[in-house]
Amino acid sequence: MSLPTKKSDHNIQYMKKLLTTCLIGLGALSVSGQAQSPAVIDTVSVASPNGWLVVGIDNADGTPDFNVTYTGIEIMKDSPLGLKTDFADFSKDLKLVGTRRGKVNKKYRLENIKKSDNEFDANSLICEFENPQGQKIEVEVLVAHCNIAFRYNLPKPKERASVRVMDELTGFNLPENAYGFLAPQSDAMVGWKRTKPSYEENYMIDVPAGTKSPFGHGFTFPAVFRIGDKAWAMVSETGVDRNYCASRLSDPSGNLYEVEFPMPEENNGNGTVEPAFALPGSTPWRLITVGHSPRPLAQTTLPWDVVEEKYPASIDYKPGKSTWSWILWQDNAINMEDSKKFIDLAAEIGYPYTLIDAGWDKTMGRKGIEELVAYGKPKGVVPMLWYSSSGYWNDIEQSPVNKMDNPIARKEEMKWMKEIGVKGIKVDFFGGDKQETMRLYEDILSDANDYGLMVIFHGCTLPRGWEKMYPNFVGSEAVLASENMIFSQAFCDEEAVNATLHPIIRNAVGSMEYGGSFLNKRMNRGNDGGNTRRTSDAFQLALAVIYQNPVQNFALAPNNLQDADKICLDFMKEVPTLWDDIALLEGYPGKFTVLQRRSGDKFYVAGINAEKETKKLDLNLDNLGEGKATMIFDGKDGKVAKKEITLKKGKKTKVEIPSQGGFVIVK
Repeated sequence: MSLPTKKSDHNIQYMKKLLTTCLIGLGALSVSGQAQSPAVIDTVSVASPNGWLVVGIDNADGTPDFNVTYTGIEIMKDSPLGLKTDFADFSKDLKLVGTRRGKVNKKYRLENIKKSDNEFDANSLICEFENPQGQKIEVEVLVAHCNIAFRYNLPKPKERASVRVMDELTGFNLPENAYGFLAPQSDAMVGWKRTKPSYEENYMIDVPAGTKSPFGHGFTFPAVFRIGDKAWAMVSETGVDRNYCASRLSDPSGNLYEVEFPMPEENNGNGTVEPAFALPGSTPWRLITVGHSPRPLAQTTLPWDVVEEKYPASIDYKPGKSTWSWILWQDNAINMEDSKKFIDLAAEIGYPYTLIDAGWDKTMGRKGIEELVAYGKPKGVVPMLWYSSSGYWNDIEQSPVNKMDNPIARKEEMKWMKEIGVKGIKVDFFGGDKQETMRLYEDILSDANDYGLMVIFHGCTLPRGWEKMYPNFVGSEAVLASENMIFSQAFCDEEAVNATLHPIIRNAVGSMEYGGSFLNKRMNRGNDGGNTRRTSDAFQLALAVIYQNPVQNFALAPNNLQDADKICLDFMKEVPTLWDDIALLEGYPGKFTVLQRRSGDKFYVAGINAEKETKKLDLNLDNLGEGKATMIFDGKDGKVAKKEITLKKGKKTKVEIPSQGGFVIVK
């Protein structure tokens, strides 16, 4: 009996999986590492421990592909697998010569992501393929409850110690009823001082799968897809370090999105596009998270489940809240007098850090920074310092320059910071996604750990498991962030729409240093000019819960001590930046979000509304327990209001969120 051919419809695919399961039961496939007979079957599958999520791998014509179903719903149609390297072609004429099956269960604690105590329980399948020359490659697949991770493993041949990957054929083939939520990849070497791409493009929201990107370069990770009205899927990657480049999705061919390496023009044309690594070795993990709603996407910990720590923390890092003078006061604020005002603000509201942005080396110098550290020390406030990544990849002149890209200068600078008591750095304006830039990220992080420094990246790539891999990594921008409130009224007008995207897309796969929660209504130093914020104060408070980053550089200003409502100030004083748990209660990207987080024994529920009409919701808050809670919301007069509510098990809590408004419940 022969199996149906490839590119069959959903019902035939289901029958293939059923037949495969029967053959496994009859012993036709290896479950312990012995080679199976390719003449018997070229299709294998692996399911999640609960059986809901199934990945099938088909090599019927010698070109391997995979497909995904979730509770019988087609998530991915036949999607290509394969690599082309400098010494072997693993894309065609392959034989499936063996499989190994196993289970993965691990528990870990990680305090700087969305959930602190985590368990990963998955079934594994390793498929070994051989090309006509006898060269071998493995496809390793892990399938958990709502999550899939897979990668390629390359053994070490007798005469080879290294490999250059010329092309990766991995693709994600969406069903016809799929719609995408996608951030386009920009042109290279364009924008401010030729600093793009930097993951700062406007999202395309709910567009039919197959829609081309506006710049012709595909889309950045993560990408989210709605499968009709039955399922959701998110595609991303993790485990990228110095041994590979960061990747993206191509412009689609039909509904097929393929993995693409960086553009040759990135990094000012310097460096190779194709990654290289020592053998034996593995590629980064490709990730798929699925669910019947966006909830599993917002809650997934898959980017950290499958990676390991690169080095131990040199000290006990203490992430937390920070003031940030530049975000509202801009370049003119980088001086001694204004920097002290933001240290005083941090001390007044109990924040341990203040960020000193670009140009401090020219306006204050090292002696000035030493004075600021001494000024802040008795107040319990420590400066964090901005640096340009520098190098040959853009035209940035904001200083300090030529420090972080040079290992000699970098270590000298970090040694000085450790000696005077600086606890962290923000490094900005990187050059692209090539492997050499991944090496720079890792080098900065590793050196900074030697000197006890936390690291934030801006103008940068998406973090890919870095919170676990590098214990002093405390966030990346990689999003069209809060500075655009200052630069563009149009961005202010669309703030609510963008904010409802991030918990389900960008912030779902990595810490996001957005720098929000403005209490100024006007986007300037005096709160009396510039662009106008359209969202309410309650909306801005909700963002402090909805956005997750271990170090939050909030957009508060000294004038807020006088002109902001005490309710807002009190909330911003107490809201944490480290969380123990997360739950998406309600939400649709681009429309509204209601997110629950827990810090210790305190729960925070935050909601925002981007739709034109008031959103009326009945929320199930049973997991908060019974008793009194505090609700902050938009009052009838447009000002923030506060009231006590009573939570009862089995009784839903009614909430109304005005357009561009928000609420927070604290218990």
